[in-house]
Amino acid sequence: MIEVLFFAQLREQMGHDKLALQNAFADLGALRQYLMAQHREWQSYLAPDNSLAAVNQCLVDDSHPLHAGDEVAFFPPVTGG
Repeated sequence: MIEVLFFAQLREQMGHDKLALQNAFADLGALRQYLMAQHREWQSYLAPDNSLAAVNQCLVDDSHPLHAGDEVAFFPPVTGG
């Protein structure tokens, strides 16, 4: 199982704070594509330019491999001043 968490604005936009998926995904990009295919409106929220991702609390890119038991978190890009 992979636990997927959504934080901040993404949680509100997607209407979920977490999902538990039994599917196997080769990498973060495959998971992202799967999620975007589930709901059309999720495509803009989860697009790589609109969201960051962490696996097991480490910021990663879409080529990062996924394994059973991983925790994946999606969150909006943070800007500072």
